[in-house]
Amino acid sequence: MPSTLPLNPGHGKAGRHPTKESLNTRSRHPDPGMFGRMFPKLAALKATDAALQDLANAMKELSPGDPAGNNPNIPAGFTYLGQFVDHDLTLDLTSIGEKEEDPFATENFRTPSLDLDSIYGRGPDGSPHLYARNANQQPGPKLLIGKTIQGFQNLGNVPAGLPNDLPRNPEGFALIGDHRNDENLLVAQTHLAFLKFHNKVVERLGGQPNPPPDIFFEARKIVTWHYQWLVLHDFVERITEPGLVAKILRHKPKFFRFKKVPFMPVEFSAAAYRLGHSMVREVYSHNRVFTPPTIPATLALLFTFSGLSGAIVGDLAPDPLTGPTPVRLLPSNWIIDWRRFYDFKKPLPAGVPLNLSRKIDPFIVPQLHNLPGGGGNLAFRNLKRGVMLGLPSGQAIASAMKIKHPLTPDEIATGPDGQVAKAHRLHRNTPLWYYILKEAAVRSQGTRLGPVGSRIVAEVFVGLLVGDRKSYLRRKGKKWKPDLPSRVPGTFTMVDLLQFVGDISPIDGISTL
Repeated sequence: MPSTLPLNPGHGKAGRHPTKESLNTRSRHPDPGMFGRMFPKLAALKATDAALQDLANAMKELSPGDPAGNNPNIPAGFTYLGQFVDHDLTLDLTSIGEKEEDPFATENFRTPSLDLDSIYGRGPDGSPHLYARNANQQPGPKLLIGKTIQGFQNLGNVPAGLPNDLPRNPEGFALIGDHRNDENLLVAQTHLAFLKFHNKVVERLGGQPNPPPDIFFEARKIVTWHYQWLVLHDFVERITEPGLVAKILRHKPKFFRFKKVPFMPVEFSAAAYRLGHSMVREVYSHNRVFTPPTIPATLALLFTFSGLSGAIVGDLAPDPLTGPTPVRLLPSNWIIDWRRFYDFKKPLPAGVPLNLSRKIDPFIVPQLHNLPGGGGNLAFRNLKRGVMLGLPSGQAIASAMKIKHPLTPDEIATGPDGQVAKAHRLHRNTPLWYYILKEAAVRSQGTRLGPVGSRIVAEVFVGLLVGDRKSYLRRKGKKWKPDLPSRVPGTFTMVDLLQFVGDISPIDGISTL
């Protein structure tokens, strides 16, 4: 089946990326701006390319379809919610003039925050192409939604013209705040859910007896605060050790410290938060049309319905089942069935499986070991990037954190991957990314991160919210609770968001469950 994948699935080529030189400069500044270090005094790990390549090769998942490798704690939708969040944190809308004025990002650069600028851009005035015209023919307060086209050979008998695609220009490129959210269909449909979430909140506010004077501003605040809540309590709590988020909220972060301006720690961006690569599946049950064993939604195919797939629209030979890909607009029969990606706590009909993510462990599906277009081995690239950025070993950070039970050399040496690490003496001084994945496998059986990974991820998310003057934590404190409709009042999850949007499985006519 013809397909293409981006050079770096899950992280895109755009956005901000640290360099070792810039980190050396910023690490000496009390407010490092965009990138910095949680542990600036720890020595960098040294490792040869040959050792890293051998370890990367050993990190290939040999049985990517084996149910034993599934993670019962994390439905597959969270893999791509995590990617959406990553792009939200690392979008840089700073003007070229500001960058020239402040090249070391100490003052003018926007800082990482959970503010949904990937959805809103610069608002109706600064990014009018993202917004629908209102009654006065001005942009806003609603965001644009795209419509679908007829599926190839009308597979599934799904009509065209459904409002379930990203808005696109004539070339097929998505008109969204961060183009990386169109690099695969699952993150694109996640982005679409947030566009619709905003529009539903606008409708809710507009239907009140006394609507607020600025509906867009109020809707953005409501949407952003509920998003921040669900990221912290539905996503981060799910992937980290139980009770850790609440503990950090009570006592504040111990290791992610800044005076005024939050920064993006490379221990997080280049290691701990790359846990998502181990969660990726090679095959998904996408909807009633594209599902195993008939027409499986392979990881490769999910990247072809994308303005960022790397191929010119329509230049690939038609597949006998799906037709030519990529296409300018999404075919209706490729609209997502959210029941297959999040747990709605209700029995699913026969033939509607729930996709689970793969376990958080040192193994990556084969397709990510051989990226087309000269992308190489994603596992090697992650390991090499850690060395180039001067990341310390997992053991050094565990010691700095005073972790009671760090991984022992014998624990790291377990399994065929561990034996390769041992052969290169990396079982005693271990690359941070690999250490965190191995720790999750050994300490948490792959269902969530272990102590080091959990602490880095949880502290960064809490710290970013604490450092954001517009976040619900800064404006209202820990006592604020979500007030939109939810299954459990006072909470808000991704399932609650999808229920509120009312678009669970459009090709089956299911709005809510």
